[in-house]
Amino acid sequence: MRNRKIWLGWRQVRNLLLIGAIIGLHWLCLFGAVKISNVSIALIGLATTSLFTAFTEPLFTRRRIRPFEVFLGLIVLAGIGLIAGVEKGHALGLFVALLSALLAAIFMVLNKKTVVDGADPMVMVGWEMVAATAVCFLAVPIFDSGGFHALFVGDAWDWLWILILALVCTVFAQDLTNRLLRTISAYDFNLAANFEPVYGIIAAAVIFGEHQNLQPTFYLGSLAIMLANFLHPRLQKRFAPTVGS
Repeated sequence: MRNRKIWLGWRQVRNLLLIGAIIGLHWLCLFGAVKISNVSIALIGLATTSLFTAFTEPLFTRRRIRPFEVFLGLIVLAGIGLIAGVEKGHALGLFVALLSALLAAIFMVLNKKTVVDGADPMVMVGWEMVAATAVCFLAVPIFDSGGFHALFVGDAWDWLWILILALVCTVFAQDLTNRLLRTISAYDFNLAANFEPVYGIIAAAVIFGEHQNLQPTFYLGSLAIMLANFLHPRLQKRFAPTVGS
């Protein structure tokens, strides 16, 4: 049984490479939004992932759209709107961040389907990271002609931080995500992840000095996002008590 999970067939490998390519595009859009605007805008856009998942998960799993999931996604969207209201002149950055969220919703749903198919989570991550890395490398000449040169001029500390981010924050985090997807739906996971913009923007304020963006509407928007997460298990218990995928 264990060998069956580790040694995947070509069809599963092909699907994982496709998912990895989507992950790579998601990364490019997310960090592109940071480059175009700032960290806060990128995370605000990313918080729409649950709203996109409310539509993409039924599309890929062939189940009906659950109105309460759309409702909660709209609450999150309202919170994002309140937060984004303090940011002016960042339409392009927000659009790219929204595209990143759509891609995140797609690859999370596809990951869920692949986990159900029986692939080992770490093996999944390995194939996905190969494709994601390839997409990012191919994009370097397009977006930054000097990008490859920068790989060889950084000091040892840069490489240490890159290694930590790659292993701890990406590979192991994605492995844990895939394991969680064995027991929860992609929508459940992405809705919980909507807390990321809240503490992410706070971290951006502390680390990058973006505290000027934390207007009262930020706290109202954050409250809306937390309200959606608070309501989700109650609405799910009432309207979809048997949901597990």
